[in-house]
Amino acid sequence: MENKGFKPSNLWHTLSVDELLKEVQTDRDRGLSAVEVEKRQAHFGENSIEQKAGKPKFLRFLEQFNQPLLYILILAGVIKATLGQWINAWVIWGVVWINATVGFIQEMKAESAIAALSSSLETNATICRDGQKIQIPSSQIVPGDLVFLTSGDKVPADLRLIQTKNLQINESGLTGESTAVEKQTNPVRPDTPLAERRNMAYAGSFITSGRATGIVVAIGQDTETGRISQLMQKQPNLTTPLTRKFDRFSRQLLYIILGIAGLTFAVGLGYEANWPSMLEATVALAVSAIPEGLPAVVTIALAIGVGRMARRHAIIRKLPAVETLGSATTICSDKTGTLTENQMTVQGVYAGGRHYTVSGTGYTPEGEVYCDGVAIDLERTPVLKNCAIAGLLCNDSHLERREGTYKPIGDPTEIAPIVLAVKLGLDPVALERQWPRLDAIPFESEHQYMATLHRRPDGESPIVYVKGSAEAVLSRCEWAFNVDNQLELLKSDKIHAIVDEFADRGLRVLAFAQKTLDSDSLEEEAVAGGLQLLGLQATIDPPREDAIRAIAACKEAGIRVKMITGDHPLTARAIATQMRLKRDGAIVTFTGRQLAGMNPVELAKAAVEGVVFARVAPEQKLQLVEALQAQGEVVAMTGDGVNDAPALKQADIGVAMGKTGTEVAKEAADIVLTDDNFASIEAAVEEGRTVYRNLIKAISFILPVNGGESMTILLSVLLGQTDRLPILSLQVLWLNMINSIAMTVPLAFEAKSAWVMQNPPIHADRSLLNRSLLQRIGLISISNWIVIFGMFEAIDRATGNIALARTMAIQALIAGRIFYLISLSQWSTSLWDRWSGKSVRIEPAPILWVGIGVTVVLQLLFSQLPIFNLLFATYPLTPNQWLICFAVGLPTIAIAAIANRLDPQDNNA
Repeated sequence: MENKGFKPSNLWHTLSVDELLKEVQTDRDRGLSAVEVEKRQAHFGENSIEQKAGKPKFLRFLEQFNQPLLYILILAGVIKATLGQWINAWVIWGVVWINATVGFIQEMKAESAIAALSSSLETNATICRDGQKIQIPSSQIVPGDLVFLTSGDKVPADLRLIQTKNLQINESGLTGESTAVEKQTNPVRPDTPLAERRNMAYAGSFITSGRATGIVVAIGQDTETGRISQLMQKQPNLTTPLTRKFDRFSRQLLYIILGIAGLTFAVGLGYEANWPSMLEATVALAVSAIPEGLPAVVTIALAIGVGRMARRHAIIRKLPAVETLGSATTICSDKTGTLTENQMTVQGVYAGGRHYTVSGTGYTPEGEVYCDGVAIDLERTPVLKNCAIAGLLCNDSHLERREGTYKPIGDPTEIAPIVLAVKLGLDPVALERQWPRLDAIPFESEHQYMATLHRRPDGESPIVYVKGSAEAVLSRCEWAFNVDNQLELLKSDKIHAIVDEFADRGLRVLAFAQKTLDSDSLEEEAVAGGLQLLGLQATIDPPREDAIRAIAACKEAGIRVKMITGDHPLTARAIATQMRLKRDGAIVTFTGRQLAGMNPVELAKAAVEGVVFARVAPEQKLQLVEALQAQGEVVAMTGDGVNDAPALKQADIGVAMGKTGTEVAKEAADIVLTDDNFASIEAAVEEGRTVYRNLIKAISFILPVNGGESMTILLSVLLGQTDRLPILSLQVLWLNMINSIAMTVPLAFEAKSAWVMQNPPIHADRSLLNRSLLQRIGLISISNWIVIFGMFEAIDRATGNIALARTMAIQALIAGRIFYLISLSQWSTSLWDRWSGKSVRIEPAPILWVGIGVTVVLQLLFSQLPIFNLLFATYPLTPNQWLICFAVGLPTIAIAAIANRLDPQDNNA
């Protein structure tokens, strides 16, 4: 959409306040007039995001019939109806209807990400019009409006700030910056990344502290959030590797079926067969060749995968996503909260000329402080103790313990020094009581420090503690405490070198100092100089230990992990080092600014070679995903913010954070992690691979029956026996739908194999019907054909009862299928391994035996119940005839063993 603002949206941050007011034609004190507001509302419209209309539900349902294999079934039903065989016709159409309904249920959830984006802008706003301060719905805001912001407000539109006071804004949903951003009003360079435009406030962000006045420069679709919505609307609904494979598989099967059906019809004409029998043969062959039960089995297998993933903290929103994760070759992960704890932690302290390391992560104050690898005695390190006390008292945040867990209240950066103090054995409540606060200078972005004045427990002169950035605090220090707790002149060069050393490791440094005062009140002049440096505390959002293990597992599984974050490059690189994300011994890092200067070829190369991408804009996240997909990668993308939504939607598998994620990100994603943990992604990949392996087993179990049925009918036609087919079309439907589902479902419940994460990802373009699988299907199909045709011919010639011959042929086939099912199961594999002398656990398989039991009961009904005899043209069997069927199916055990050597299913994981 063309920007209807006064200037392109990427230039507002470059203007001075006077240039801005001149450009937007707004009075700094009175705002816009009512007349001008009316004109601008007519020109710009509402401050809302346009939603793309979705397809009607009836059209979505009709689209389910647009599948090649269903065309054949619909036509087969029409032929049956034309011949007056309405029961057969309605049964065939019923199968079509069931498959369409299953597909419709899978896709019922309409796209609602744009609606979530729109709601992210909805709020009330305090503005000034005609010199009057009023509150209006954010939808009525126009460009040029004068907006007032205070702590707790949601930013209603994109604003250029013209006045700020201690302003901090949480922009994590838009930029990925893990902490609140301090704002000011000075112009910045044109090429400044979005996350570093300190004079802008963007729609949907939250004011965490301070207040400000800003001028609206963009509304609705023209805001940064609106541009993201446009990016999302431009993205097509990508098909998953599974759906693409099934589409290819269906079309290949369609051509095969049409070819064989055409041959059958031509042969029938050559034999001058009567039309009804010839059409019955053609329909029976077409129906026999279509695996009608396969869509239902696929849906069941995916649904089982959904349940398993939910137990491992991954909620599946779109069913095919279950398998897609199993094919993932690259995972692009956000940093904050996914790879890290999202809990700032002090990891290093410098005090009294000594370095200290701190163990433990997060807000739970469990850990030790070490010096040269030895746990310290706090009473023997008074400088460290005083540094910790300063961090505890010069603080407006709190750490509360509720029901055995610690809950932070306040800024994460301030929580970290409190946790350190508690780790050292200090009691926050007791210290605050012993050292009551007399006065304070709150943190302001202009001077980058905070100071608090406290009465001493011994009644001596009050002491002021100062906490802030290293630059701000060190510039006010003249003295520093040495290892003996004695004051000496500050060696600023040495301290600055230590600060740089911490920064190079991606750590954020806070400096602490003190000064004795003779007053009970605190003024800025009192801390302008003469401070005594207590020490430095270096914090970082530490990596999750289980995420480190998960990344190692992904590497072993041939999956590359890349970090894409809005955070600072040094911080991102430091975390990547701790996460062991190195590739070929290096961590190749690119920034958003570097990516912006690349042409498409350079960007594609960077996307493949890069390990860390920092300070990236939403469009760049999207471009990186597209570049990787263009290289043939199956990309999983994680994210939690509005800025992640376009990339989440474009990725083959979008993964949103359930705890910290915005509704926009969740709606755009395929999977939502309930624990925001990368380790859950690795677990979901494991389950996805298991689902794929089980689906391949299902295909290798179902298709040989279709092959055997088709070969039987084709041979009958070639022999000119169109009036005495060994199997009828309705009997085929029973085998392909009812029987196949009952027997294949146990395969969908198969547990993961021990080596599921020790093999490379399954290539996205690898056909479902690879060479070894085709060999297996061919061998078992020939076996099934021999069973069906041989049993039919033998019984028909012996008894002259064609219904009995067909029934025994089908029951012998089922007996063979039971043995084949057992051979495919993991229970059989583990049993064989145990017999081979391997030390493996034989997994119990209750679902397998339940499936076999259900199959036996269904087949008893199929042949012994009169209503089934009437409907399916079957005949009751005697016990001896049942034994014959069992004996004929028995050789399948040996044939299945040969098939397992041709295509060892367990290695497909």
